[in-house]
Amino acid sequence: MNTIQRPIADRHYIVQKVGLAFYARSAWGVLRKDLTCELRARHALSAVLLFAVTSTVAVSITANAWGGDAAVSSALLWLVIYFSAMSGLSRAFVHEEESCTSATLKLVARPNAVYLGKTIFIWLLLTAMETVTVPLFVLLMGCKVANWGALVGILLLGGLGLSLGAAMAAAMVARATVKGTLFAVICFPLLMPALVSAVHGSSMAIGGGSAASDLRLLAYYCATVFIASLILFRFIWED
Repeated sequence: MNTIQRPIADRHYIVQKVGLAFYARSAWGVLRKDLTCELRARHALSAVLLFAVTSTVAVSITANAWGGDAAVSSALLWLVIYFSAMSGLSRAFVHEEESCTSATLKLVARPNAVYLGKTIFIWLLLTAMETVTVPLFVLLMGCKVANWGALVGILLLGGLGLSLGAAMAAAMVARATVKGTLFAVICFPLLMPALVSAVHGSSMAIGGGSAASDLRLLAYYCATVFIASLILFRFIWED
């Protein structure tokens, strides 16, 4: 009996291993394609960075007097990050519809692999934007960050939370007529929990308080949205 069951168990392990490898290769293929297209055209990156830098300069000119207030600085920083993200991240899926490549992508990659590749691409865009925007914001606003480690953790987890939700919202609006407006409308209630935790956590990091609870909340939010997206994305992508 054991002799018969052993090969069956081995085959199941091999199938599972090949399946995971296939998903990883497919997600990497989607990510590599998006990065190649973005490096050639720079549509999303240019839109996000231009909006972020312009907003940061405008905010610093009008609200520089409140730069020493950690709560105000944190709220303004995440307003800049959020609206900059809304200006260009929907192109992750809109580009597929405009270039008529979505049908091919559906044939060569599983839905969850597409979601993973697109989410990582969006997160990389957000991280690049934050790398430019946050030091510029701190410099122009005159903020004194008490805990850079906690702030970086909040920015990374907050950006991941925004990316997970934005990827779902971008897939929903990819074939809509008014994409930009609809994308922002769908994203706001979906991303509100992450924004609240990110603003409060950034305020604690800037002011010198403990951001541990906000980091945990952001991690829980990311895990919840990720699991729900893996379950639901197939229905959005294939319909």
